[in-house]
Amino acid sequence: MTHIDAPATALTATGLTAAEVADRVARGQVNDIPVRSSRSVGEIVRANVFTRFNAIIGVLWLIVLAVAPFQDGLFGFVILANTGIGIIQEWRAKQTLDSLAVIGEVRPTVRRDGETASVATSDLVLDDLVEIGPGDKVVVDGVCVEADGLEIDESLLTGEADPVVKRPGDQVMSGSFVVAGSGAFRATRVGREAYAAQLAEEASRFTLVHSELRSGISTILKYVTWMMVPAAVGLIVTQLFVKDNDLRVSIARTIGGIVPMVPEGLVLLTSVAFAIGVIRLGRKQCLVQELPAIEGLARVDTVCLDKTGTLTEGGMDVTELRTLDGADETYVRQVLGALGESDPRPNTSLQAIIDTYPDAEEWRCTESLPFSSARKYSGATLSEGNGESGTWLLGAPDVLLEDGDPALDETERLNEQGLRVLLLTRTVRNLDDPDVTKGAQPVALVVLEQRLRPDAGDTLRYFAEQNVRAKVVSGDNAVSVGAVAAKLGLNGRTVDARRLPDDREAMAAALDDGTVFGRVTPRQKRDMVGALQSRGHTVAMTGDGVNDVLALKDADIGVAMGSGSEATRAVAQIVLLNNSFATLPSVVAEGRRVIGNITRVATLFLVKTVYSVLLALLVVGWQVEYPFLPRHVTLLSTLTIGVPAFFLALAPNTERARPHFVRRVMRYSIPGGVVAGVATFVTYLIARHRYVGEGALDAETSAATLTLFLISMWVLAIVARPYTWWRLLLVASMGAAFLLVLAVPWLQDFFALKLVGMTMPWIAVGIAVVAAAALEVLWKWVDRRFPV
Repeated sequence: MTHIDAPATALTATGLTAAEVADRVARGQVNDIPVRSSRSVGEIVRANVFTRFNAIIGVLWLIVLAVAPFQDGLFGFVILANTGIGIIQEWRAKQTLDSLAVIGEVRPTVRRDGETASVATSDLVLDDLVEIGPGDKVVVDGVCVEADGLEIDESLLTGEADPVVKRPGDQVMSGSFVVAGSGAFRATRVGREAYAAQLAEEASRFTLVHSELRSGISTILKYVTWMMVPAAVGLIVTQLFVKDNDLRVSIARTIGGIVPMVPEGLVLLTSVAFAIGVIRLGRKQCLVQELPAIEGLARVDTVCLDKTGTLTEGGMDVTELRTLDGADETYVRQVLGALGESDPRPNTSLQAIIDTYPDAEEWRCTESLPFSSARKYSGATLSEGNGESGTWLLGAPDVLLEDGDPALDETERLNEQGLRVLLLTRTVRNLDDPDVTKGAQPVALVVLEQRLRPDAGDTLRYFAEQNVRAKVVSGDNAVSVGAVAAKLGLNGRTVDARRLPDDREAMAAALDDGTVFGRVTPRQKRDMVGALQSRGHTVAMTGDGVNDVLALKDADIGVAMGSGSEATRAVAQIVLLNNSFATLPSVVAEGRRVIGNITRVATLFLVKTVYSVLLALLVVGWQVEYPFLPRHVTLLSTLTIGVPAFFLALAPNTERARPHFVRRVMRYSIPGGVVAGVATFVTYLIARHRYVGEGALDAETSAATLTLFLISMWVLAIVARPYTWWRLLLVASMGAAFLLVLAVPWLQDFFALKLVGMTMPWIAVGIAVVAAAALEVLWKWVDRRFPV
């Protein structure tokens, strides 16, 4: 058999011998690019240890260890513990990603010693003969040696969406993928010389970028740094030079004022939350190739679904054969069997025909035209046993027939039942004729039934409940796709994409109005994603075929099926290795958990930063000693922020993801921090007037600590809402721990906390109660005045 694109090509190449392969391996001419689905252990350690705030805290810690008691240096050990937790969690996430990446790794087919075998990408050697077909990604650079209607999409390299026809002798670039036909190429550049090395690393890197959450936290930390510098300088000058105190005490109180300004645990906790999300999803066979994808899918408001492989299972069944114009059914069966045999890499529709109609041995294929999603038909020139030959086309009836043809009415009725219909026609034109479909004579309708995914209906209902709009975008007949969607409970306007306007604004309006879109070309899928994004929608695209790659690449979140083409898996941020569309709600839930919980705990961290900066400025303005030692800061941070934040960040959370992370966090943190700082300083000033003599400073500090703890606990109580039994237990446990410190003598001495008398402690409590009431009123006012 020959193909119209390569009539003289004979498939005779046998590939390398085992000895030649061994020789190239010995010489290092092997595709030895390691699979990198995650950061290395060294990168994880560096990212968690060598941070700006760790450097600040580390220097302060060393100073405290040199001049102050051991308990004033506890904050340093907390940082070590938190950093260790971050490293361990990301290392666990790395293991999960690495193991899942191996499961989803492509295994190219090579021809060696005249036989074909699948090998790992890293086992390819120079001059290997690699076989490729529809959906396969070219993993190394090479030269085409065999081509049977081979069309390769190089859009990921050149940006040009039109497939390029490849003939023997043409260059084949790694990173491109096959959209039609089949062939083989000889590897000319492997390993780090091939472009695939760069592409694979970019496609599968464990990234922490392009996330509103992380970029928002970076913005907050930048502002925090600007506030810290003048406050810290003023505090240092006041404590060391203005007040005539002991040098060691002055240094300790200076550091006690600087340390709480640093929200060091916020970045760490975000990384841990993301990493644990990766682990949880990994257990459900969901490979997250980029961490922000977890967050991104939670922000999605529109999901574009490819019907085949997403709403339906991969297989199909032939349910009926309807001959037209008196055609002989036995003869038609033979034609279909021969057509099936003509394609070495059949799609699901053709595979169903192959399974139903066995090959007629006396028939022979002399030329073939592989199926293309752009053409929507395939073809072959068949020689019958009696010597006669004919050219046949098999594809979409509405593409092969002129408008108004009687066969289209019957096709429409079948499509309305959710059935897929292929038309077999006989043409008098050659396969390489651009108008090969003109004048084609309809012979038979092949009726196929798609297998619906049992979990698709529940998943669509979940998205509807979450106000996420589902758009079915398929290359199949619009009526048929609409019927399938209706069976799954997805109702709405059905649109034939061939009638969609080219103008982006007009297309966006049509997309908002419609639900099911049929006869969508690969280029249109990409345009539809762009049109939706132009209206401010956050778009997720699911798919498994090569016709989905461009749209997956442009969508905010690309979701590929594990059984789909390697090209789709390469560009998608999320790969469902178990091919279950029902996994998507888990990804959405995980993203909402991360976003909602980090927003909660960010408020805790930044309230502390705001009141710390404010206290430092007030101390500088009043020319007094800073009220806290580092040990007091450690105790307060641990009980009101550190421990609660860890549990709150990992808790279930089904709140809808909302934008403007920085605004939402700061609108609570600033008033909360101001109230806490002012109330604490008022208690401190009152205590300074009530306590005199030896031990007065410790008594003043204890009273101020009590007020700040109670206010911080109220902030925690607000953030923990709505209450569940474990959240109430968490808040109560933190309060009980503080009471334990006040009640146990050796803990009093350790933390330098001892309430003196009865009046001042009750004044401290009273001020805290007033501040808590002010917080409630202020935050409700903020909700009304500054909605987001």
